Amino acid sequence: MPQPYERYLEEVLIDEARLQARVRELGVHISEDYAACADLLLICILKGGVMFLTDLMRHITVPHEIDFLAVSSYGRGARESSGSVRIDMDLTVQVQNRHLLIVEDIIDSGHTLRFVIDVLLARKPASLRLCTLLDKRSRRTVDIPIDYTGFEIEDKFVFGYGLDLDEKFRNLPFIGVVRLDALPDGR
Repeated sequence: MPQPYERYLEEVLIDEARLQARVRELGVHISEDYAACADLLLICILKGGVMFLTDLMRHITVPHEIDFLAVSSYGRGARESSGSVRIDMDLTVQVQNRHLLIVEDIIDSGHTLRFVIDVLLARKPASLRLCTLLDKRSRRTVDIPIDYTGFEIEDKFVFGYGLDLDEKFRNLPFIGVVRLDALPDGR
């Protein structure tokens, strides 16, 4: 029986085994880099980063806390960035003098992350690093210092493993490329 997502799936870009292996590698690398850190705070950018965060933190062996930040930059439609960014849900803990690691699902233009980084730096953390699962470097218009990258991908519309297609299919264990001709509006 076909799955509901299959009508939108052009191809599986990154399968579950590759995803999990890379997440494990990132967790090991982060653990090594923060081995002497007693105050690591993982900041997950909602909603897309949740699956990545939960898998990643299982492989981070240093003590850490988590918190969540929700930002939006999609004011002109669900699939097109407006260029303006706002905080929809702020952190619940103070970050001054703490070591922060932003955990993000995907970075393309960089505008949203530049905003988040500037907001967090203004709060005077001890350090601030960025971990992203996916990097669409070809779409970058703002310089973003990425410390940990899962995969660099081409400019394709992707979904699964936390990334949504009109708020659905975040639960898929892989990352797929969207069949654009299957979308109601054809983009």
